[in-house]
Amino acid sequence: MSSTADPADPLAPLAALPGVPEAVESVRKSVDRVYGHRIMRRRSSEVSGEAALRGARASAALDGADWALEEVRRRTDFGVEGEPRTVGAALRVTAEAGQILDVWGQSPLRVLARLHLVAAGKGVADDAVGRPRFAGEVVEGPELGIPVPDVDEVAARLDGLAGIVTGGTSAPALVTASVVHGELLTLRPFGAFNGPVARAAERIVLVGSGLDPKAICPAEVGQAEQGREAYLRALKGYASGTPEGVAEWIAHCGRAVELGVRESTAVCEALQRGAA
Repeated sequence: MSSTADPADPLAPLAALPGVPEAVESVRKSVDRVYGHRIMRRRSSEVSGEAALRGARASAALDGADWALEEVRRRTDFGVEGEPRTVGAALRVTAEAGQILDVWGQSPLRVLARLHLVAAGKGVADDAVGRPRFAGEVVEGPELGIPVPDVDEVAARLDGLAGIVTGGTSAPALVTASVVHGELLTLRPFGAFNGPVARAAERIVLVGSGLDPKAICPAEVGQAEQGREAYLRALKGYASGTPEGVAEWIAHCGRAVELGVRESTAVCEALQRGAA
């Protein structure tokens, strides 16, 4: 997290970084617009289901398994090694995120362990599943272009993140969600599946905060639409810890939410036409 953090509320100062208030306001207005769509009064569960599927597809794409949406709908072989397992992990953690919202505020580390267990899937006999990595354990997954922190730093920063979640913060939901996402992806606390876990945790914050209570604004879609190169560039800014880098990451995550809103607005329009 940024060196600008205030020990009393480490995230509060981030909300005032240049460009962040504007990003927060833009996201709020965008989310309000889609929630005001007439389809949301009658068919919100359908929009939520479609948003979850599209979000999971996009999360997998960010990890290199860029399948067409209809391919994700059709396939069932998500336990096979390679891209199918990547897509399956994203589908499972996205579904699980909606089931453990109530636990997050009391025990975020327990939620992260559960998400990692779910991402790994059934039949994975591995004592590294569901726990942070030990010293010397290799981190698998796509290269992010930033150093992998050692286990002592991981433990300290996970504890700090958990303290923010359980203690509460005055920072807007976008700021909190962006920091959770950025911290987890920077730390890569697990031996594998860190990407889907980080993005699912962001989803939990956006939904649990009340910004997106029906989970219809898939930020993962927006991240994928902006492209992996932009995603990694913004992440490097966050990992640098500079105010400018952290602000750009938050703004990038804000744009991702807005693009996710655009995706769900299109779903609403299709449902209204009877075409979805």
